[in-house]
Parts: sequence; structure tokens; C-alpha cells
Amino acid sequence: MLTPLGQSEGVIKVEDWAEIRRLHRSEQMGIKAIARRLGLARNTVRSALAADTPPKYSRAPQGSRVDEFEPAIRRLLKEFPEMPATVIAEKIGWEPSSSVLRARVALLRPLFSPPDPADRTTYVAGEIVQCDLWFPGKVVPVAPTVFADPPVLTMVAAYSGFIMALLLPSRQAGDLVAGMWQLLAGLGGVPKMLVWDNESGIGQHHRLTMSARSFAGTLGTRIYQAAPRDPETKGVIERANGFFETSFMPGRSFTGPGDYNAQLAEWLPRANARMLRRTGQRPGVLIEADVAAMGGLPPVAPTVGASSRVRLARDYYVRVDGNDYSVDPRMIGRFVDVHTGLGEVVVTWAGTQVGAHVRSWASHQTITDPDHVTMAAQLRTAFQARTAAMRGPVPAPGTAVGQRALAHYDEVFNLPAAPPFPPAAPTLKVVR
Repeated sequence: MLTPLGQSEGVIKVEDWAEIRRLHRSEQMGIKAIARRLGLARNTVRSALAADTPPKYSRAPQGSRVDEFEPAIRRLLKEFPEMPATVIAEKIGWEPSSSVLRARVALLRPLFSPPDPADRTTYVAGEIVQCDLWFPGKVVPVAPTVFADPPVLTMVAAYSGFIMALLLPSRQAGDLVAGMWQLLAGLGGVPKMLVWDNESGIGQHHRLTMSARSFAGTLGTRIYQAAPRDPETKGVIERANGFFETSFMPGRSFTGPGDYNAQLAEWLPRANARMLRRTGQRPGVLIEADVAAMGGLPPVAPTVGASSRVRLARDYYVRVDGNDYSVDPRMIGRFVDVHTGLGEVVVTWAGTQVGAHVRSWASHQTITDPDHVTMAAQLRTAFQARTAAMRGPVPAPGTAVGQRALAHYDEVFNLPAAPPFPPAAPTLKVVR
């Protein structure tokens, strides 16, 4: 079929249509002359001159096997607009290829499901920094033959697109707050809002953890948690996470968490020097205006990390994230404060440091200070000597040891004498 020249005139090429119009308009040739020159019917020439658009061949629709099922599909979608195509196929008894049915359901679903448009988001300088966790996979060695998948805290200034990132030991609240403070302190400004998803270390159900609330209050900012299944709220950080996956990780290997963060810090300036299509500028240049509109850092640094108070047991070790760290054994039986930062574990008693270790990123590890072992041996020797002195001299083998009667103890404690036991009743023997 030929449109818009009609069906009766036959098929005409676009070249012939263009030549007919050129001869008629430029050369002032008549319809008969054009028909003789091009070997076409005069009606074809007339149709070509009447058409304002080039001819286009189109095939008449032949229908589809799903056409007879369309009324049933419409009834199901009218009642259940979100019903999956696989369930619809089961309800209507569809057995042929599922791709044909899915294509038809995709065309019909918008007729019954109301649209949910997403507006284009614009950002103001200094207003928002989006935060998220990205997991690179088990590529970071934390112990011999042990590879871990620790989270990478990623933060992006929404206005400039400036990316910040730091590998963390865990996704617990103390580590998240410590990581945010380290990145914001390096940036030199505090945005009006930090946007997170429902990360448990930050809070859930719009209720922040105590660490997150204290951190936000000290910095004078707000932590906003996006609603579930709302990717538009954190679109900038989600694209940055994909950029890490495709541009930072390929071809890299690491010797440990410190090496990972060192390579990440070396790569980030190059990442922020690229041209960002969303803004048409480089994030490393635009961040100056972003930071200038942010608030200043607080005069007193916030309390970051995790802290706890425990009574030190006889084995003089405290447990942090599945690892045991030694403490000065002189603190046995006393309450000690354990502070866990991103890089170290510090134990104090009454403000005095009684233990400090580099934090282990592995699990089920025992970290011991040799000085603590030496001190424990000295205390054990002194305890045994003191105990032996309290017991007195040990009698020689074969020496008879005197024994006091129980009545002597009754006299010492002024206790009445115990009544004598009644005689035992005679036992009767029954003979049958």
C-alpha cells in the first residue's frame, strides 16, 4: 500500500516523487510532459503533485494471536492494575510465547494504572549532600587468606556533583558517623541536609539512632531518610556508585584496607576533574561555590565512633566486633571504657589509657600487647606467693594432723549442744 499517493496509482519511489515536483515547479513542465518523460501514468503524476510528504510504503496489519485474549486482559487489569504478566497468562490460559503477551500487557497497563511522573530535581549550592554505602565485593584482604567485603561510604555534594568516599570497617552507627565526619572535615563545610536511605546504622522508620542524632545536632544539620523505593531522592549518589563500579574497580588489587583507601584517595581527584553532563562543569571547580554556601565546621569536633563500658574479666580482654583486645591486667574487676574508632581501639580507666590497639578488620582475632602479658605474669606470681603465705607452712609428708571435735566449734560460737540422735527403731522381719 502506498500513502499518501493512494493505492490505485501503484508504487512510486521517493526519487520519482521528488523529480516530479522539481520538473513541475522548477522547469514549469505540464503533467502530460512529466508523465511521458518519466514513464508514469498521469494520475500518478497528479497524486505526487498533490502530496506534500514523500510516499511511504506500509503493510496492512495482520493481527496477533493475543487479540482474542485482549478483552480478558483488560478485565484483569481494570481490577488489578499491577498484576504481573505471568499471573495474567495463568488466569487467561495463555500457552504460546510469553514475550508476545508481555508486550501487549505493557501497552494496556498504562490505560488502567495512573501515571506517577517524576519532576526534574534541581539543587541549590550548599543545601544537600547525598550519602550511601557501596560494597566493592570480597577484594580487600584483612588477614592472611581472608578477604572481606567492607562498605565504602560515598557522599556526593548534589549541586556540584563532587564525590567523596572512604572504606569503613563496618556499617555500624559508630563507623558511619566517624566516616561522615572525616569526609566533611576534609571538605571544609557542613550542608543543610544529609540525605540517607533506611540504613540501620543511621535510623529506620524515620527515627534516627542516638549516634546520628548527636552528630546532626553537633554539626547543626539535618539527616533526612528517603522513603523506601524512592530512587529519585538519591539519584545523584546512585549514579556515583555505578561510576565506582565501572571506573575505579576494574584492574585493581589491594593489600589491605589502608591500601584501598590510599588508591581511592589518589583516584578521586581525577574523578572530580571530569566534565559532568548534568551541570556542564567539572565538580572539582564547582565545589568551591558549593562549600561557600555551606555552614562552617563546629568549633568542637563531634563525638564519633562507638563507646561502651564493661567490667574487665580475669582474662583481661575486651571484645569489639568479634575480636578480642588485651587490657592492662591491673584493671581486672574494674569498669573500663572502650572507644572504637575507624583505625584503633582505645581502653581507658578514669581517664587513663590502659590499652590501645590498631583495629582489626577481620573477625575472631586475638590482639595482645606483650606488656600486658608480662604484667599478668607478675601479678599471677605475686598472687600465688600471697596465697601461699596466708595458708601457712605446708606440713611434711607423714605428719599427723590433729582434728577437733565438733563440740569445740559449738563452744566457740556459743551454740547450744546438739541433741543426741534417737536410738534406731528395731527392724521387724516379716516372714511369709
